[in-house]
Amino acid sequence: MLTSLLSAFVVGFLGGVHCVGMCGGVVSALTFGLPKESRSRIGAMLPFQFSYNMGRISSYVLAGALMGGLGFLFAQVMPVYYAQKTLFLLAGLFMIAMGLYLAGWWFGLTWLEKAGGRVWEKLEPLGKRLMPVRTSKQAFVLGLVWGWIPCGLVYSALVWSVSAGGVLEGAAMMLAFGLGTLPNLLTMGLVAGGMARWSRKAWVRQGAGLMVIGFGLYTLWQAFYA
Repeated sequence: MLTSLLSAFVVGFLGGVHCVGMCGGVVSALTFGLPKESRSRIGAMLPFQFSYNMGRISSYVLAGALMGGLGFLFAQVMPVYYAQKTLFLLAGLFMIAMGLYLAGWWFGLTWLEKAGGRVWEKLEPLGKRLMPVRTSKQAFVLGLVWGWIPCGLVYSALVWSVSAGGVLEGAAMMLAFGLGTLPNLLTMGLVAGGMARWSRKAWVRQGAGLMVIGFGLYTLWQAFYA
């Protein structure tokens, strides 16, 4: 399990180049929506940015618990050995798809984002009502909403969490993934824009994508030979 958590963290960190590119507009809006005195200094912005991201990651943890629970139920309807192999196979394939998506070589995961868009249509008005943000508590609640924005990277990680083995394991895997994304998005919230330009560089995205594909191939190896 420790290996899976470390892998989830690294994938989240590498996937941060996608998060910065996709959520750049959201993060910038949240930053510039703060009171002028709160965005005049990094120290004043930090509590708000941290609260946004903790809310976002909390949503990932909840979703991971649900997906881990589904994986546990799946394992009950077939022999454990075959269930584990099937879940590893599914996770490996989605991780490879995630890497291709990150690198910009294949966008098949956009169908996941379109499916999630239906949920986002219901939640987006709630997020708008929470702005402008005036307190850290309000920022945390807005982050909870932000965590459900359609994102192929997050959805792929959720499919991966199905293989975790249970509710707590799925939640832990998505917590590790979310913490991996934290450095990129937290830094971007503080510098509001510079990282977005860096993350759009082809070599950055392709390098991250290749590493995630490597994790996917390792997971497939576990499915067939471990």
